[in-house]
Amino acid sequence: MTTKNVLTLTDDSFEKEIEQGEGLAVVDFWAEWCGPCRAVGPMIESLADEYAGQVKVGKLDVDSNRRTTERYNVRSIPSILYFKDGELVETVVGVRPKHQLEELIQAHA
Repeated sequence: MTTKNVLTLTDDSFEKEIEQGEGLAVVDFWAEWCGPCRAVGPMIESLADEYAGQVKVGKLDVDSNRRTTERYNVRSIPSILYFKDGELVETVVGVRPKHQLEELIQAHA
């Protein structure tokens, strides 16, 4: 990661960091080989920096973390999932402009 504000999530850490967390969390489900994921990555990192201390932002590699990927039925990447107090409240699939991702943060914060 290029920013310290983005959590690297795994199957083992997801429950503690996201499902048992309080407040808003945004998780980017991605893979190294995915071109569109590389387009979304810098936007996620920018949002993590802008909302540091207010919103938890993480990335989960779908190839290395099948259990969580399957539990949330992620079939296309990039998928950005929004969690409020541990509950899934929004899913965005595909590349979207940063302002749309930010609008969802503001709507659920």
